Amino acid sequence: MIKGILAAEEALASRVAHTFRTYPRQITAAIAALLLSAGGGAFAVASLGPDASELPVQQVFEAVKPLAFADQVEALDTHGFTLFRTEITRSSDTAEALLRRLGIADDAAAAFVRGNAEARMALLGRAGRTVTAEAAQDNSLQKLSARWMPDGDGGFKRVVVEKVGSSFRARTETDALTPGTRLASGIVRSSLFAATDDARIPDTVASQLADIFSGDVDFRALRKGDRFAVVYETFDADGQTLRSGRVLSAEFESNGKLHQALWFQEPGQKGAYYRPTGDSLRRAYLSSPVEFTRVSSGFAMRMHPILNSWRQHNGVDYAAPTGTAVRAVGDGTVEFAGTQNGYGNIVIVNHRNNQQTAYAHLSRIDVKAGQTLTQGQTVGAVGSTGWATGPHLHFEFRINGEYHDPSTIAQQEGGAPISAGARPAFERLALATRTELAAAFSVVQASAD
Repeated sequence: MIKGILAAEEALASRVAHTFRTYPRQITAAIAALLLSAGGGAFAVASLGPDASELPVQQVFEAVKPLAFADQVEALDTHGFTLFRTEITRSSDTAEALLRRLGIADDAAAAFVRGNAEARMALLGRAGRTVTAEAAQDNSLQKLSARWMPDGDGGFKRVVVEKVGSSFRARTETDALTPGTRLASGIVRSSLFAATDDARIPDTVASQLADIFSGDVDFRALRKGDRFAVVYETFDADGQTLRSGRVLSAEFESNGKLHQALWFQEPGQKGAYYRPTGDSLRRAYLSSPVEFTRVSSGFAMRMHPILNSWRQHNGVDYAAPTGTAVRAVGDGTVEFAGTQNGYGNIVIVNHRNNQQTAYAHLSRIDVKAGQTLTQGQTVGAVGSTGWATGPHLHFEFRINGEYHDPSTIAQQEGGAPISAGARPAFERLALATRTELAAAFSVVQASAD
């Protein structure tokens, strides 16, 4: 019951946030007018209404005759209804297994899914696709819809299996994703990513949140009770979110200090995150070259796992599955992309001020020497090539050829403040941002209470 109420509050807050983002000036003016007239309006209402104690009290009695029991049973027997259920496909799915999870008991439907090429290709052996079933009251299939994104062109595909008479038909449709926004909030009890999981926030959004505030918040030293709110893009198909996009605004309260950020793009320039004051939050380097992972070995003395000797570890190791994307932490140019002894497959990138980053033990390399990179661009994938006992990324940060602790690179600033010409538009957006983030925090506060 409580979770349902909180979910309703979150949905209402998201709708209010969207309205404030769309019409910030109009709503602000309306609120101001309401505040100015509040005293007189309250007095007028109070003076015109009669005293409740003086109102007459009346009792009304009416006899109600229920339907006969036999008539009620007959009505229930003739009443029909449709059952709806949604599931996510698994790579191991058979037609029977998928329909069983959807609550469908229909041998003819299972046979059709197995035998029809369109339905089989869309539903079986495809993990992560959203499937919605409509069933009759006897759990027989009436309609089955599967939705997924085949590419990055902004659209999605839908395969529909529908009962027509005593048989089934399948059709494939192409439709456009519907852009939207979602407002979410949470409280840290153990870690940031555990809190975002509890708030049903996608991993990609959680990683953006960590990148945005990497220069202000030490995410390795969060306290229980730290809280956050975030507004981010969604892309929906038939009312269900298939993909999340960019974080539009965010707020993080840690150790009693509040940090805020909003996305803004000046005309003719690349967008970036700013504080409400207009100062840039862009850092020269991202805090991590691998999204959503953990540090398995830091920049310190350690016993080398292969050489069995005590020596300085000149980088940071990130444990992650083979194939996990590795991204350039900053703008730069590829100096080397190939194999080097114990490093295995390695990419070395030159940055400003004689600074370098290195990405080692890669399972594959996606860039070439001399190539220009932008911050966040994929350079390869996690692997275990070279001297590695298991899949992980070895990441190094060098200045003038000397090794430095990579955990310090996210402190370097890399952006300019809002220009004077863009200041009015930015101020309007900042006003809407403060309102929607306040709405999000009201939801998380209700959850805490």
